[in-house]
Amino acid sequence: MLYSSLDNKKIKMLNKLHLKKYRDREKLFLVEGEHLVSEAYKSGLLKELLLVEGFCYDIDVPINYASKGVMKYLSKLDTPSKMIGVCEKKENKLTGNKILILDEIQDPGNLGTIIRNAAAFSVDTVILSDDTVDLYSSKVIRATQGMIFKVNIVVDNLIDVINDLKKNNYKIIGTKVSLANELKTLEKIDKFAIIMGNEGNGVKKEILDLCDTHVYIKMNGNCESLNVAVAAGIILYWVGD
Repeated sequence: MLYSSLDNKKIKMLNKLHLKKYRDREKLFLVEGEHLVSEAYKSGLLKELLLVEGFCYDIDVPINYASKGVMKYLSKLDTPSKMIGVCEKKENKLTGNKILILDEIQDPGNLGTIIRNAAAFSVDTVILSDDTVDLYSSKVIRATQGMIFKVNIVVDNLIDVINDLKKNNYKIIGTKVSLANELKTLEKIDKFAIIMGNEGNGVKKEILDLCDTHVYIKMNGNCESLNVAVAAGIILYWVGD
């Protein structure tokens, strides 16, 4: 089918998926570009594909076509992609021994990069606080470079999650910029949860109070702190295999 009108009911529905409340209600989200579409397909989460008219792409999901005007209307890119995928949200559960907890991360680029770090350093589960930027926003998805489909990610209340982890003998490691143990002094641990905090305020006090230990990354005096995604990469590399 070819969609050419912005007033089409289906096109209006797809455009609403740029809003969190509709993504939550429909349990669907959009991806743009061949790389993200391919990763979504390999994960089994790609439900249908919209191609710009005249463009061919061989993939085993329902395919429809749209005019350039419709694709521009739906796109969040400066130069609209030739394909937009409709994906189903995956319901994940906390699993594994290597856990990364994110407390109120607000920048989409930071969240996406941290998810890429988690994929690179074999994190089993990433837990997002309720007040972290929405995982399925277009900016977060693009920043993950497809790793959103390779990482187990859940959203939950952090106090409850941390208390449950403590009961199951996970070592809870909070991060601070001062008054903590140097990262290099941290012994290798088989079962842990690392907590990274908000870009401006760090990890909340009530969450730090639940930690078994706190760590910081030693730096020279030229820089007060690191970007949270950079810091997460360094810490995950150190505590990983």
